[in-house]
Amino acid sequence: MSQQVLAAALTTALLAFAAPAAFAQEDGGSERSSRADRSSRSADRNERRSSRQAPQKAEAMYPASSRKEPGVSASQRLVKDLNALSEAANAGDAAKGLPLADGILANERANEYDKSMAALLAGQMLINEDNARATTYLQQAIDTGGLDNNNHFQAMLIIAQLQAQDEQYEQALASLDRYITESGSTDPKDQALKGNMLYRLERYPEAIATLKPLVDARGEVDPQWTQILMASYAESGNSAEATRLAEQVASATPGDKRSQMNLAVSYLQTDQNDKAIEVFERLRAAGELTEETEYRNLYALYLNSENKEREAIAVINEGLQKGILKEDYRTMAALGQANYFSDQVEPAIAAWRKAAPLAENGETYLNLARVLHQEGRANEAKEAARQAIAKGLKSNADAERIISGR
Repeated sequence: MSQQVLAAALTTALLAFAAPAAFAQEDGGSERSSRADRSSRSADRNERRSSRQAPQKAEAMYPASSRKEPGVSASQRLVKDLNALSEAANAGDAAKGLPLADGILANERANEYDKSMAALLAGQMLINEDNARATTYLQQAIDTGGLDNNNHFQAMLIIAQLQAQDEQYEQALASLDRYITESGSTDPKDQALKGNMLYRLERYPEAIATLKPLVDARGEVDPQWTQILMASYAESGNSAEATRLAEQVASATPGDKRSQMNLAVSYLQTDQNDKAIEVFERLRAAGELTEETEYRNLYALYLNSENKEREAIAVINEGLQKGILKEDYRTMAALGQANYFSDQVEPAIAAWRKAAPLAENGETYLNLARVLHQEGRANEAKEAARQAIAKGLKSNADAERIISGR
């Protein structure tokens, strides 16, 4: 499947950590002041004290995991530092937060929870800024073992996502496999990410085995999963199955340009050029051919079809008029060819006059000289032949014959 057509982007939308906004003390925050002292404090202080209670426990995201929750909370001495770190992380302030995190990690009195959460938040602040350091911090959070299951396994998944985002697919697949195994995740999105990584690693049969059950399942299926499965079939040589899927997706999403382009490519790979032209022409009629390569693909299809030169000319001229195609060598040479073989000599000459100076060698000038010679325009033919020789030819024989007037 053409990489230019199939935009099979990795599923790397990074997860949000379930870190609490304020940390509860390990001993529950018991007060040391006397009852008399407490009675002398304002109602406002009582409100602030009650607001520091630990938030309700988040719903378990990984009920199938065999990992036991650590059951550790923030140590009393480091609550202030952890809260400051959390605020910096929420604000995306790495300059303030990273020194706080490193200080907690280096503190001998910090427990597993303190260190794990500090590493987790440090990693969070570095995502998409320095993914290598982010991964190191996140791995430290995992290895320290103080996180609740939700954050522990989310950190694993994010490591896999970051590695995939940085095209470290072997490492990403290993990280993802560990995450799936240890978390017990059955989320189809995780399997889809695995299938995508297998595709990137050119392990197409495994990608197919991973993605096919997702695509075949009832209910709503992400079109991207189908596109990656389709690409895996195409790369493994099963063009018929790739085309079947492409037709299925295109039929279900008639307004989606990407799925229509994928269908056209599938037809091209199975030598169904007429069907590919039909898809391109539907998009053209809808005004959805907006890229240079799309116009080039369509006019090339016409030029490679019998007696379709006039259609090619119409596509090229439209692309030039819209400014999507440029008057470069490739376009003008094709326009000259299409006009010549549709018996429109003057437009062919005009197009080749523009193409010849842009060519790498003198062959286009030589073609121009031959046509001018055939049309009895001797002086113009001789000048084109001279320019052909000056630009370089494999053989000067034809050009010299034209110059000599034979």
